[in-house]
Amino acid sequence: MDYFFTEEQQMIKELAAQIAEEKVKPVRAELDETGEFPWDIMKTLAQSDLFGLFIPEEYGGLGKGSLELCIAVEEISRVCLGVSTSYAANALGTYPILIIGSEEQKKKYLPDIASGKRLVAFGLTEANAGSDAGGVQTTARLDGNEYVLNGTKQWITNGGEAEIYTIIAITDKSKGARGASAFIVEKGTPGFTFGKKEDKMGIRASVTRELIFDNCRIPKENIIGKEGMGFIIAMKTLDKSRTGVGAQGVGVAHGAFEEAVAFARQRHQFGHPVISFQAVQHMLADMAIQIEAARSLVYSVSRFIDSSTKDISKETAMAKTFATDVAMKVTVDAVQVMGGAGYMKEYPVEKMMRDAKILQIYEGTNQIQRNVIGQSLIREAARKK
Repeated sequence: MDYFFTEEQQMIKELAAQIAEEKVKPVRAELDETGEFPWDIMKTLAQSDLFGLFIPEEYGGLGKGSLELCIAVEEISRVCLGVSTSYAANALGTYPILIIGSEEQKKKYLPDIASGKRLVAFGLTEANAGSDAGGVQTTARLDGNEYVLNGTKQWITNGGEAEIYTIIAITDKSKGARGASAFIVEKGTPGFTFGKKEDKMGIRASVTRELIFDNCRIPKENIIGKEGMGFIIAMKTLDKSRTGVGAQGVGVAHGAFEEAVAFARQRHQFGHPVISFQAVQHMLADMAIQIEAARSLVYSVSRFIDSSTKDISKETAMAKTFATDVAMKVTVDAVQVMGGAGYMKEYPVEKMMRDAKILQIYEGTNQIQRNVIGQSLIREAARKK
C-alpha cells in the first residue's frame, strides 16, 4: 500500500533498509550465535543520523516524530530484531528526558544522544515489578544535595552498554506508586554496577543485564521532573514507545513472510512449486493480510501521537498488541510453510520466530495491554452516560 510518505520519510525508509541489507544481514546469524552487541552497526546508524530522528532540532536532532522512528525501526526489524531492539531501546530510555526533563538536562544529554555518541537505557523492571510497575522497590533517598539509590533493576535492554540510564525509584514508600520518581544515572557513577549478561532465547544481539545500585550517589539535579512523578513519567514513556514495538512486530513479520514466499517459489513437491498449492497460498494470503493490517494500525497510531495532545494509551496499546500478535503468528506460519528447512538455523525464519516472542512480553505484556484497552473503554462508556 501507499502510505503517502513525504520525500523525507521515504528517504529514511530507504536509508534504514540499505543499512539493514548491507550491514545487518551479513552478520545477523553470527550476532545471534555469539550474543555480541552490534557496536559497528550502532556506529553506522549514528553516522546516518538515525539516532537523532526523534530528537528536536535545537538539541542536535532531526526534529521528527513517532512515525519516522517507526519507519526506521520496521526496516531494521525486517532483517534482525536483536539489532533493532538495541537501536529502539535508545528512544525508550530518552523519552523521560524528552517528556519532562529540565532545559538543563536536555541541553546536557540530548545532543550526545542525537549524535549516537552515548546510548541510553530505561530502568523500570525489577524482580517484583514488571507488568506491575507499581511494585518498584529500588529506593532513592535525598541526602543533602544528593540522592542515594539502592536496589536492582532486572532485564534491562542495553544494560552495561549504555552510558545514560533513566531510572524509576521510590522516594516515598508510604505513597506506593505515587511515591516513585525518575532519575538520570550515568555509567561509571560509584555504587552503580551491572550483573551478568543474560542468555536469552531470542534477540540475542541485544544485551540484557541487571542494574545494581549500592549506595549510588547522584546529584540532586538529576531528578527528572519532581518527586512523585516517576510513575506518570514511566507510563507516558511506555505510551510513546509502544508503537515502536508494534513497528518491530511489522518488520519481523514482513521479513519472515518474504523468506517464506521465496522458499515456496523454489521448493518443489509432487512436481510443482510449493507456492502453487492452495493450502500454502491461503497461509501466505493470511500472512499478507495480517501484516498490512498491522502496518496500517501502527502508522495510523504513530500519526495520531505526532498530531494530538489527547490521551494515547488505548491506541498505542492496540497497535502494540495487534502488531506483535501478528508477528508471532506470521513467524510461526513462515516456519510451517518452509517445513523442515524453516526449523534449521541455515534459514533465518527460526531465528525470527524466537525473536518475535519477546514482542508480546516486553514494554507491557499483551495481556496487560488488553487491560489498558478494556479500562479505557470502561471510562469512555462512563463519560457517555
